[in-house]
Amino acid sequence: MIVPIDLEAPKGRLILPQVQTIREALDHDASVLVVKEREYAQALDKLKIYPDIVVGDSQVVLKMVMETPEPIKCTTFSILFARNKGDLIEMARGAAVIGSLKPNDKIMIAEACSHHAIEDDIGRVKLPRWLKQYVGGDLQMEVYSGRDFPENLKEYKLIVHCGGCMLTRREALSRIHQAQEEKVPITNYGLCISFSQGVIQRVLSPFPAALEAFQNEMLRRKPAFSAPRGLKSL
Repeated sequence: MIVPIDLEAPKGRLILPQVQTIREALDHDASVLVVKEREYAQALDKLKIYPDIVVGDSQVVLKMVMETPEPIKCTTFSILFARNKGDLIEMARGAAVIGSLKPNDKIMIAEACSHHAIEDDIGRVKLPRWLKQYVGGDLQMEVYSGRDFPENLKEYKLIVHCGGCMLTRREALSRIHQAQEEKVPITNYGLCISFSQGVIQRVLSPFPAALEAFQNEMLRRKPAFSAPRGLKSL
């Protein structure tokens, strides 16, 4: 597990998705090696046996993929939570919509918890910046945090949700259902970042059904899609 210690890391502890993933692994009698992104390649070289899977923070997904040999499966904490708390297949389909976004499209960023936004906040700063770079222009971004979730979703081209570690599975599925009812695509931070970095197919590979759903949606939207650097053409 690759755990960056950056400005967003709480002092003296790990964030909830990391803690819950470590506990889940231990509950299933797995061994867990936790490293920072700068030590990852060196730690991997020291192992006599490759790990069955590498799980990294979405913010270092490109570095993780570049430094992970092809036989090793890798994904992100956020993608694991999309599967655990919500509907990974539906969110994988939603990620494909990013390929057809255009400047000035309206995007909703949904945070499940209320927190004090820092200078380099993932949902309010980094993710919007990566999306705008991918689209090649400005986007209308609206952020909703905590229990705030607007009833009228039709005005949005895409909803990008956080990992949802503070939501119950029922609450997460309810939000996905609301989006489906309004026919608004929904994805999450990890899938969105992985798409914009051009590595989404690699990090979805541990979950074949979700990968297939993503690829099928990409093919359906292909006329409006322009592949970014690093994303294989379908």
